[in-house]
Amino acid sequence: MPEASRVPSDRPELDVELRARIESVCEEGREYWHRFDSEVRQDAWHPFVAADYDCVRTALQSLCVPGRRFLEWGSATGVITIVADLMGFDACGIELDASLVRVARDLAARTGSRALFAVGSFIPLGWEWKPKSADGRTGTIGHGPSGYLELGRSLSDFDLVYAYPWSGEEPMMLDLFHSHGHEDARLLLHSLQDGVWMYRRGAVEPSGRWPSRA
Repeated sequence: MPEASRVPSDRPELDVELRARIESVCEEGREYWHRFDSEVRQDAWHPFVAADYDCVRTALQSLCVPGRRFLEWGSATGVITIVADLMGFDACGIELDASLVRVARDLAARTGSRALFAVGSFIPLGWEWKPKSADGRTGTIGHGPSGYLELGRSLSDFDLVYAYPWSGEEPMMLDLFHSHGHEDARLLLHSLQDGVWMYRRGAVEPSGRWPSRA
């Protein structure tokens, strides 16, 4: 990871009611994750691991502009996408596991969120990972129909993209974003140890780091 950058301190404040709604969504997400881990991942490996919601929502709050278009790659139970929507983003999520998309849509409906979720892959049609010094495998990222078709949008339509990659998947995501993202869009990559880093045009943005609270 690059050296740590200054954490932005000029993020807008959220009113008390909105903070409570967001915390409720995050808490429900944590509770679901604990059940999922004990009931599903104990018997069969699954790539879904809950993010550090507090760290991510701090980053989103710093970057929030009403109407800014947000996409989550691998949105799982939808917590982060819903938080983005509640903050004012035009928020969408793509998730390969249809059962998790059902959970996300139910959570959105119950919390009054307008976030949209699509079942499928966040890898656009026709794109392949062709690194110079690796074999091109995509790690834990599965294959399926393009989620962009269901959303009716392309990757280049989004201003901010967030992902929580497993270790080693970051170069692939940076390449994908460089190939298909809008040139002025930002990519947020999250790791449990290092927090959230923000990239633009392949480089870390100045002040684009939010440390993990875990």
